[in-house]
Amino acid sequence: MEGKYCGARKKRGWRGLAAAAWLLLAVACSAAMHWHLRRESMDRAEERLVSMCEERARMLQEQFGVTVNHVHALAILISTFHYEKLPSAIDQETFAKYTGRTSFERPLLNGVAYAQRVFHHEREMFESQQGWIMNTMKRELAPPQIEYAPVIFSQDTVSYLARIDMMSGEEDRENILRARTTGKAVLTNPFRLLGSNHLGVVLTFAVYRPDLPADASVEQRVEATIGYLGGAFDVESLVENLLSKLAGNQDIVVNVYDVTNASEAMVLYGPPSLDDQVPLLHVSMLDFGDPFRKHEMRCRYREKPPTPWSAITNPLGTFVIWMLLGYIICAAWSRYDKVSEDCRKMEELKTQAEAADVAKSQFLATVSHEIRTPMNGVLGMLDMLLGTDLTMTQKDFAQTAQMCGRALITLINDVLDRAKIEAGKLELEAVPFDLRSLMDDVISLFSSKSREKCIELAVFVCDDVPKVVLGDPWRFRQILTNLVGNAVKFTERGHVFVRVCLAENSNEEANQVIHGTMNGKDGKVESTANGAFNTLSGFEAADRRNNWQYFKLLLSDKETLLDDLDGENSNHNDSDRVTLAISIEDTGVGIPLHAQDRVFTPFMQADSSTSRNYGGTGIGLSISKCLAELMGGQISFTSRPFVGSTFTFSATLKRSYKDASADSSRSLSEALPTAFKGMKAILVDGRPVRSAVARYHLKRLGIIVQVVNNMSAGIKAFSGQNGATILREKAAMLFIESDFWRPETDVQLLNRLREHKNGQLSDAPKVVVLVTSEADNDKYGSIFDIVMCKPLRASTIASCIQQLLKVEMPERKENQNRPSFLRSLLVGKNILVVDDNKVNLRVAAAALKKYGANVHCVESGKDAISLLQPPHCFDACFMDVQMPEMDGFEATRQIRQMEMKANEERKNKSASIEGSTFVECHLPVLAMTADVIQATYEECIKSGMDGYVSKPFDEEQLYQAVSRLVVGTTDSAV
Repeated sequence: MEGKYCGARKKRGWRGLAAAAWLLLAVACSAAMHWHLRRESMDRAEERLVSMCEERARMLQEQFGVTVNHVHALAILISTFHYEKLPSAIDQETFAKYTGRTSFERPLLNGVAYAQRVFHHEREMFESQQGWIMNTMKRELAPPQIEYAPVIFSQDTVSYLARIDMMSGEEDRENILRARTTGKAVLTNPFRLLGSNHLGVVLTFAVYRPDLPADASVEQRVEATIGYLGGAFDVESLVENLLSKLAGNQDIVVNVYDVTNASEAMVLYGPPSLDDQVPLLHVSMLDFGDPFRKHEMRCRYREKPPTPWSAITNPLGTFVIWMLLGYIICAAWSRYDKVSEDCRKMEELKTQAEAADVAKSQFLATVSHEIRTPMNGVLGMLDMLLGTDLTMTQKDFAQTAQMCGRALITLINDVLDRAKIEAGKLELEAVPFDLRSLMDDVISLFSSKSREKCIELAVFVCDDVPKVVLGDPWRFRQILTNLVGNAVKFTERGHVFVRVCLAENSNEEANQVIHGTMNGKDGKVESTANGAFNTLSGFEAADRRNNWQYFKLLLSDKETLLDDLDGENSNHNDSDRVTLAISIEDTGVGIPLHAQDRVFTPFMQADSSTSRNYGGTGIGLSISKCLAELMGGQISFTSRPFVGSTFTFSATLKRSYKDASADSSRSLSEALPTAFKGMKAILVDGRPVRSAVARYHLKRLGIIVQVVNNMSAGIKAFSGQNGATILREKAAMLFIESDFWRPETDVQLLNRLREHKNGQLSDAPKVVVLVTSEADNDKYGSIFDIVMCKPLRASTIASCIQQLLKVEMPERKENQNRPSFLRSLLVGKNILVVDDNKVNLRVAAAALKKYGANVHCVESGKDAISLLQPPHCFDACFMDVQMPEMDGFEATRQIRQMEMKANEERKNKSASIEGSTFVECHLPVLAMTADVIQATYEECIKSGMDGYVSKPFDEEQLYQAVSRLVVGTTDSAV
């Protein structure tokens, strides 16, 4: 305990460290995301600033270039229309008007002026021609110099420049000289403009003679210079006017600098200083065409770009996510520890459960053996007792005790079946069987009970259901027996009707009934004029799908297939699988609404009084549900209190194209006779569902049936009146339902029919009345040729008709299911029976001697081994499984080892003798066990046994075991 506490404390310490590390990691990741998003925001702000600054610089340069081009065009105009033109086409008035009107083409210039190049020797003549004297910038007389540049033309906005020699100013002189040598526009240093007091510069452009070549040298350009064009730029106004047209000016600050002297940059536009706290600044170079001067535009935000909300919310959200993820991981870690601990406990519980399951199986095996062993003795002795001469009272007592013992065995089998289903060890067989014969056999089990209650008990199988299917007939029979047994048990009047059809047809036609699509009907159950319902017995049913409206859909287009008399479907589906829908309808007491949800619960009854009134344990439906699900189907029910119940289950089987009767060892029923094929009969019955059932059974024998509603119509059918004809090949029969026999009128009609046959009794039709109770035999025996008690079965109908018409039946092979054939298998055979229980030895020996076998009994496995030492004379061995000292499994293993050794010796001996053949020796060993669970069967096969017979065994079990192993065996003595 202390070690576990220390381990838990250490684990908590590691979790604390992991939580702290996780917190630091979350903070680091959140901070990194904040820095990243902040950096991305600043990068986007910088990109936006660069874009806006570059855009403004580009537009300013483009505007300046456009202005220079217009000045250049003006220079060409002067060169063309003024130079050496006498008289000149341009004068001051013309120049002023032209430049004023075209000033919109030069938005960056306040005005332009033209200064003519005048050499000193030309000064006097020039001043004489102009009529004025050149002045300096200071309005003084221009001093003598080599050449002059007096302004002769000027725009009105700069008219104050007229008569001024532009060569008189030092900076202007340098600009003029640079302009004519480079052939480009040159700019002066910034200065304050007169009038606006804004900073500006002067643009100077040389005017050349028209004949100047494009690739002229410096000397040629200087020599070809005829004058100079100049213009004043108001940089502040022009830049402000330009920036006002662009968006985003309220966000950024723009400065334009002259950086010709890098150490003393001069501000052309914008505030004199920048805010050092604003981190973002972009500089765009400006190229105004003057190679000697440099300008740049500096842009910055007015305010520091704010931190985006995403840089705050996203890191915060990330931190929260990290915390939640940490919490989830921590919770998952804790959950993992808990689940690991739970898994460990579950493994322990699983081990305990598996041990309990093994103990349960062993317990079931022990209980099964301990109960079945004495029951085997009880039933065996009762069977032997019934074979002696007894009085009627003694025989009744013995039969009652035998019936109670078999009921107890049935209950034990049900409990074991439920246990095998829960353990998942119940396996289904796959053998071919005749479905219609199996249905008849199940109905025959309850025939006496239905006759006692005077209720209708009938079965109907649709024509499209295959005759032979592949599946487990015993489990299929078990479901039917449970459901039909319950229906008969809880029904006191009316009927129990079993119907089999294909599931797809059942669903389709049921939907038509439910949705009222049949012939314009509303889907309600029809009733006759006297208030009876169109069901099998005339009583209302819980599920209306078995009424005549639904039933005639199943019969549609099938009654005409008279050549398909064996019930086989001539058109096989592409799929070998076939899903059957089987419904068992009764008109009994029904199931109370409050109990319907627990119908399939094991050992539960619908009512506390049910088991007292009707008996039963409540396990049959639970087993039926499990078996139906194992067969790939399901089970459901519809029940209405005091009306009845309808149980429906489905099962998926396979089509079998092999006749079930071909395997005599597995056949459950005999084939129907064919001697009645082609016979004609008339059925008098006013209930369409019941008449369809009778017609179904007669058709299976090959009898063609015509159905009429009353006796009068039947007589007319025999006489051929009203177009009704029925020609007889061998004999005609008249079947009459007792419900529709009216003695006061129908007796006379029947006598008239017999008289109509010219008094020849042999030609008179044989009249059969169908009744539901054996008590009606005396009532109708004197009137009709034969009284046939329902439920109807094809085999019983064939027996009655054969007796009635004296039809010669063709010789048939001996039925291999009968005791006579079992006797033929066992007569003269030497059988060794091994059992430690003397009573069981007596029962087994008596059962085998009954069929002519020579039986030798021993009480232990060791005695059996000593008797079976090769050579021996036994044909088979029935061996108990649970015996003291040596059980049946160990004894069988040793017998197989002895056989193996003997076979090896015989094989070597026969190999040394020429022409000799070797026949392997193998003694059939059958387990006699009261334990019928799957594990026991697997152990039997594993130990070398050939099969097993469960206690108490009966004639059918003996036949199934012996027919597989004893037939064809020879004397095993060597």
